[in-house]
Amino acid sequence: MADNAKWYVVHTYSGYENAVGAAILKAAENRRMQDLILDVNIPMETVTEHSDNGEKTYERKLMPGYVLVKMVMTDESWHLVRNVRGATGFVGSEGKAIPLTEQEIYALGVEHHEVVVAFGVGDTVKVCDGPLEGFLGTVDELDAERDLVRVIVSMFGRETPIDLELDQVEPVEDA
Repeated sequence: MADNAKWYVVHTYSGYENAVGAAILKAAENRRMQDLILDVNIPMETVTEHSDNGEKTYERKLMPGYVLVKMVMTDESWHLVRNVRGATGFVGSEGKAIPLTEQEIYALGVEHHEVVVAFGVGDTVKVCDGPLEGFLGTVDELDAERDLVRVIVSMFGRETPIDLELDQVEPVEDA
């Protein structure tokens, strides 16, 4: 069931975000619904202020008045979250909770996916997807944060740089 879990936004009274998040997790534990309510997140950012007194660093809520909940939406899980003290409801239209998109989740920094790259600059790779599938080339640039790699391939006797996503190439094992 956890594969069906999505991130939803719950509106709370301002200043009650931490209490609501803790109450949701506690209620899920008490009702043995951890398989339906998987995680609670309050997006934070680190802020550094420079003043005459020096530098001050602290955490600030990105979305005051909101809590993110990763859950499988069922009638039971909806009621559990909706009836937590301090929660005023889900964000959505006409009373229907709308899950966050993948882009929104990554933009908020809620989930991080680690990319393991098995090759580096100067390594020979094979293009395994796209119109140039099967071509061999040399890695020229690598940008793991943006999921991009620039590969130099030889086409028609010329060295040609192509930009690909990391999963479109694979390292070539030395024979």
